[in-house]
Amino acid sequence: MEVGILSMRYAKAMIEYAKARGVEDRIYQEFAALSRSFHERVELRGVLDNPIVTGKEKLALVCAASDGENQSSEEFISFITLVLRNRRESYLQFIALMYLDLYRKLKHIGVGKLITAVPINKEIETRICSAAASVLHAKMELETIVDPSIEGGFIFDINDYRLDASVATQLKRMKQQFIDKNRRIV
Repeated sequence: MEVGILSMRYAKAMIEYAKARGVEDRIYQEFAALSRSFHERVELRGVLDNPIVTGKEKLALVCAASDGENQSSEEFISFITLVLRNRRESYLQFIALMYLDLYRKLKHIGVGKLITAVPINKEIETRICSAAASVLHAKMELETIVDPSIEGGFIFDINDYRLDASVATQLKRMKQQFIDKNRRIV
């Protein structure tokens, strides 16, 4: 079965179950933490794919990756148990991402990423969130990243759009324009 189809089926089933139980917000937080863990710890996926590791150990590992020291919700534990029983643990990262997407669509939440050369303060971050939320008519989740390689300015990704106002990109454009102009002279 294709990864996308399988992941979507499990994620849809989980979001419907969570909505029926009224815990979709808690499950969202757990899947968001699990997704971050998959992103930060590449070896997590390898451990889950390892057939030597028992189901109980995998369950404990996933619960620890999803909530740290807090207790996982019983709905989350039963879902992970189902995934492990059906031997779909290799799809767990994709299931988590699909759940996050479905939840954001359900709750009308936009996702933005702001890349700057220097750290920004909370006031600017909240102003950007509120401006983007008013344009999108949705709540916003904003991830801020500091990347000195852009040399100044910012890059703002929101849903599928990108506003690149970085100094590095502007310098590259100027350089390309200069090269193109000089080719015509020769």
